Amino acid sequence: MSVDTSKVATSNTSAATAKQPTRIGKITQWSDERLGLAAMGKKNLRKIFPDHWSFMLGEIALWSFVVLLITGVFLTLWFKPSMADVTYQGSYPNLRGIEMSQAYASSLDISFDVRGGLLLRQMHHWAAMLFIAAMMIHLLRVFFTGAHRKPRELNWVIGSLLLILGTLEGFTGYSLPDDLLSGTGVRAADGFIQAIPIVGTYIGFFLFGGEFPGDSIIPRLYTIHVLLIPGLLLALIAAHMLLLVYHKHTQWPGPGRKETNVVGYPMLPVYAAKAGGFFFITFGVTAVMGAVLSLNPVWKFGPYDPTKVTAGSQPDWYMGWPDGALRIMPGWESHFWGHTWSWNIFVPVILMPTLSWILLTILPFLEAWITGDKREHHLLQRPRNAPTRTAFMVSLMTWYAMFWLAGGNDLIAIKLHSSINNITYALRVLVFVGPAIAFFITRRWCIALQRHDNETLLHGYETGVIMRSPEGGYSEKHLAINEAKAYAITVRDRGPEGAGEDDGPTAKGKTTLRDRLRTLYYADDVQKPTVEELEEAHHHAEHEAHALAGIEGHAADGHQFDGHHLVEDENLRGDHQH
Repeated sequence: MSVDTSKVATSNTSAATAKQPTRIGKITQWSDERLGLAAMGKKNLRKIFPDHWSFMLGEIALWSFVVLLITGVFLTLWFKPSMADVTYQGSYPNLRGIEMSQAYASSLDISFDVRGGLLLRQMHHWAAMLFIAAMMIHLLRVFFTGAHRKPRELNWVIGSLLLILGTLEGFTGYSLPDDLLSGTGVRAADGFIQAIPIVGTYIGFFLFGGEFPGDSIIPRLYTIHVLLIPGLLLALIAAHMLLLVYHKHTQWPGPGRKETNVVGYPMLPVYAAKAGGFFFITFGVTAVMGAVLSLNPVWKFGPYDPTKVTAGSQPDWYMGWPDGALRIMPGWESHFWGHTWSWNIFVPVILMPTLSWILLTILPFLEAWITGDKREHHLLQRPRNAPTRTAFMVSLMTWYAMFWLAGGNDLIAIKLHSSINNITYALRVLVFVGPAIAFFITRRWCIALQRHDNETLLHGYETGVIMRSPEGGYSEKHLAINEAKAYAITVRDRGPEGAGEDDGPTAKGKTTLRDRLRTLYYADDVQKPTVEELEEAHHHAEHEAHALAGIEGHAADGHQFDGHHLVEDENLRGDHQH
């Protein structure tokens, strides 16, 4: 077959040549040839993240930290970390002519003379509050849902480090203005340090540069606050996020979700847009709080004077629990080798918080040792499906709450017109009895919820529709739950997790401490139904539906309570009268 070449296009007379890259293209190509950014970006920018409201708790902490950095940079431009004495001649008339430190004078200048200074200072303080609160709530979410298990133990350790460093950062921050309230806190910190046996006085002398208050503590706290701890926080947050990407984000169980996949949205454009929007929400809420809610009005307290103390002074809320422990601790002291051991200060403020933080840090490893579970977990657990774990954390929360309440025992006594001594004695008992009661109630509650899940899975949910049989008997009609909910209920282990060959009594036949703890850990757990039980329940439901099919003379099939339409729309009498 001949081809008419006269109709062939002649425009392609020369080989195609690529256009010369632009300057930005050249820079991008140069960077990619040396850093491999294109391949890395293509892989990570399409990273899939699951979607659930509880995952936003960690983002609140992250964006609060970003707000802290932004507002903190602004404040460093005007704050003067010096304890040198000056005479205040600023805009606040009540303190004009008063001798004070440069640190306090600059705090007043930021509040009254720098445009937007008071707003940014209060935003900074509120962001610090939100940062620590969000980290604590995020930690609870992770623990209650089992997201701390293998392979995320190191991320849990990083999170506990972030929590303790955030608390120290908050303490150093509200100590900087050098007003009477913050000076009282620094004075208390000096007493806490000196309560450390043998070496406490040396540590305090080194930190303050001599006898309290010295002239070095504010500059040193400033360096720690704006350089040391923020650097550590940035490094730990970066490591936390890298491990999050490497391990994949955990997800709630559901259809199509397995231990080996992630169901969600890609980083770009969906998740990045949502995360960016959430940052602006966090920033906006913090700005509103800084604008309308007064926080730490340093001008009301006056400059710090070691001979004075603020009546009713209390630290920020996250330091309230060691303060409460200090208030209810009996006045125990001992004398050894010429040294006074102040147990009434050392135990509640130094020893107890340190041991609590160590316990918090090792929780994933302690749980794995008890359960013997060495598997990787990427699906989350419902708190009810780990009754002992959930009850243990609730007991710790109750323990924390009792100490936190004790931090305001004077205010409670005033408001309730009660004796502060009686309140102190009651709290001394409750810090031990309260956690035990909370553990028992929470554990039984979780077990009851497990039983309810099994009943719902086997027999369906209650519709509220009462059926009468020809024999005169009454029964409530049940409807089967949907597949997604049934899947979420059944995706859990049956029996102890990770049971292996090394579990159980030792070779000598002795029961070890680990065996006893494991028995207690899983005691009374309600196991999910077997396949045979599910089949039997479905067969029974089909038989019941067939038996009741001829009883109803109306459309009251139970779906009136599903939200599709109102019960009033149905003619429940079945007489079809209008």
